[in-house]
Amino acid sequence: MSRYRPPQPRGSKYITQSGWQKLKDELDHLWRVLRPQVTQAVSEAAAQGDRSENAEYIYGKKQLREIDSRVRFLRQRLDGMVIVNQQPSDLSRIYFGAWVTLEDENGIELNYRIVGPDEFDAAQNLISMDAPLAKALFKKAVDDEVSIEIANGRKTYVVVAISYRDLPPHDHKTAS
Repeated sequence: MSRYRPPQPRGSKYITQSGWQKLKDELDHLWRVLRPQVTQAVSEAAAQGDRSENAEYIYGKKQLREIDSRVRFLRQRLDGMVIVNQQPSDLSRIYFGAWVTLEDENGIELNYRIVGPDEFDAAQNLISMDAPLAKALFKKAVDDEVSIEIANGRKTYVVVAISYRDLPPHDHKTAS
């Protein structure tokens, strides 16, 4: 069996200010705190002698490779990210950063915020803009119906409310 995996499509480059800050904080922590600690531990383990059977040395080197890999990924992702930090001009429609209240066929209300692919979190009701539900919701308004295909068939929702409570108001100046 081959280890080859075709490259995965890159997620969208949009992110909220808080999502960007979390990634930046993770990068800073890895580079300024964790990596120096692990490097020191590897150096101390290497000083003990035979590295081929030194579990602490081998494990430390593995940790360094994982940290370096994550640091490279974060630097590449953060470079060129588009931080969405203002409300759209049309607050009656669903766009990036919107909190959306949906009602399913059983009358159950669900709340989601549409965020970038690097910050989605089901526990906090943050869904990626690349997710099927978010794609179906874009540009919809209150009382619009949305249907998506799921594993068990088709699911239909009605948009009950749209809010941009975490974004400052749109700057009505036109960019030149």
